[in-house]
Amino acid sequence: ATRSAEDGLARVDLNRNVEALIENPLAHLKPEQLLRDVRDFARANNLEEHIELLKKGAQVAKDPRFFEAIRGITEIEKQALRDEENRRFRQPIALYITIITCSVGAAVQGWDQTGSNGANLNWPRAFGLDTRASNSKGSWIFGLVNAAPYFAAAFLGCWFSHPLNHRIGRRGTIFVSAFFCLVSVIGSAFTQTWPQLFACRLLLGIGIGTKASTIPVFAAENSPASIRGSLVMGWQLWVAFGIFMGSSANLAMYQVGKIAWRLQLGSAFIPAVPLLIGIYLCPESPRWYIKKHRYNDAFRSLKRLRNTPLQAARDLYYIHAQVRLEEIMLGDGDIQKMYVEDGKEHLSNRARYLARFIQLFSIARVRRATLAAFVVMIAQQMCGINIMAFYSATLFTDAHANERTALFFSWGFGLINFIFAWPAVPTIDTFGRRALLLVTFPNMAWTLLAAAFCFKIPSSSPAHLPVLALFIYLFSAFYSPGEGPVPFTYSAEAFPLFHREVGMSLSVAINLFFAGVLTLVFPRMITVFGAAGAVGFFAGLNVLALIMIFLWVPETKQRTLEELDYIFAVPTRQHMRYQVTEVLPWAFRHYILRKDEVLRPLYKFQRSS
Repeated sequence: ATRSAEDGLARVDLNRNVEALIENPLAHLKPEQLLRDVRDFARANNLEEHIELLKKGAQVAKDPRFFEAIRGITEIEKQALRDEENRRFRQPIALYITIITCSVGAAVQGWDQTGSNGANLNWPRAFGLDTRASNSKGSWIFGLVNAAPYFAAAFLGCWFSHPLNHRIGRRGTIFVSAFFCLVSVIGSAFTQTWPQLFACRLLLGIGIGTKASTIPVFAAENSPASIRGSLVMGWQLWVAFGIFMGSSANLAMYQVGKIAWRLQLGSAFIPAVPLLIGIYLCPESPRWYIKKHRYNDAFRSLKRLRNTPLQAARDLYYIHAQVRLEEIMLGDGDIQKMYVEDGKEHLSNRARYLARFIQLFSIARVRRATLAAFVVMIAQQMCGINIMAFYSATLFTDAHANERTALFFSWGFGLINFIFAWPAVPTIDTFGRRALLLVTFPNMAWTLLAAAFCFKIPSSSPAHLPVLALFIYLFSAFYSPGEGPVPFTYSAEAFPLFHREVGMSLSVAINLFFAGVLTLVFPRMITVFGAAGAVGFFAGLNVLALIMIFLWVPETKQRTLEELDYIFAVPTRQHMRYQVTEVLPWAFRHYILRKDEVLRPLYKFQRSS
């Protein structure tokens, strides 16, 4: 397959794909050359016993349209290949176990985030902090303790994920992160001073950052391309479920007395337990095995994750061909180091973490993925969702609601967030990631602006709280199918294999760092600008985020992780020029003037001859 990769390299430049071609690296090979490459691949990786299966799989990968004509494929295998188009969600149980386990990990994330929402009403008073006085340091301590997990995640947790992934794999990294999430929230429930609570939340941040950097990648690498978005978006769907369950726990416990806030913080241990137990029931990522040149292990994983061994063989060889092309074109980020053992010279790979980090900005294809992932991640903080997730109870008390009413409205926010994430399941792989963002951001902007004006309604008016809640709920309803699921799905798939861990770490670190900044400064913003001014500020940021997404975020739906190399090889200026000079005029003529025109596509998919 090395020769195949070299031939593919000559056809499309993965750093400057000016023709916007998306090419199958096997498509141009003659049948005899393809079969010769498969034999060499099987011998080199101790897969000779599967050589006939690999030959059939490689022929299917070469041109999936004509699998019916390939000799030796059984009717069961043909039906499984047809089902990839017609029954996309007919998948083996091991894949769904993997997605369920990842969903539990996401619920841990949501519950961890919202447990502090209810506890915020009482723990400052328990530790003698005055958070209301404009000249008091209490509001800064209040914000610092709430922000601690996000700063710890951004500066520690996210960056631990790469060495952990490198040494113990995706599953081992998730196990370690679940352990941190378990012990830290239990410790939070027993703290006696705010510095102790601060320390526990720092430990929680290590778990949050490591988990958020790994679980979406693990789900993306195990999922077939046709439903990858639907399955990986389960991360945000179940984060929303975790937020809802945390809000439910807050509401259930607020009347138990002085220990209510302790129970609200500690309740997040509940989903961490099944995550610890369930992660080793899942197959390890086959792409992680391929990265380690453990092809037999990768094939075993793929056979558990696909409906037939033929599909597993096809994906194994296709991934291998694309990864070889990535290695030749982009580099694998490893140093070849010579050592001598038993009188013989051997080569070993020593991962260059710093080198891979630098390559996020120095290699053009990777730099474009870094820019797009940065935009979708920071947009999640710019839109204002986390000020609602972290401080909705505080906002409602500022609107003169009592504690029970504030927690009830926050519970409603969590419920809306979860329910309206479901429409993204069928649309993220059909309507597309980019399209969902472009449709939902304008609606988030006007609903948040309306919510800001609601704070100007006199508190004596019976319409004050219900109308405020209405617009916050509408904001959540627009957020949930768009900016909710897209950032982690997009970032998990955008980077090439050898930069995926460090790229995802950077993306999540950006997201959680700005979550920490907002969590730290938002109490002060309310004190200085008032609730109306603080919420209105985020309405303006939604408009800015919309422009950034329109210019810098390409569509990634229904492409394999390896085919995305060609998407991100298109120069950024060319992508921006296409959006401004073709998409904008077409949208005006199509949607405003109601002219029936067809938009020229940017990308052209090359088929085998």
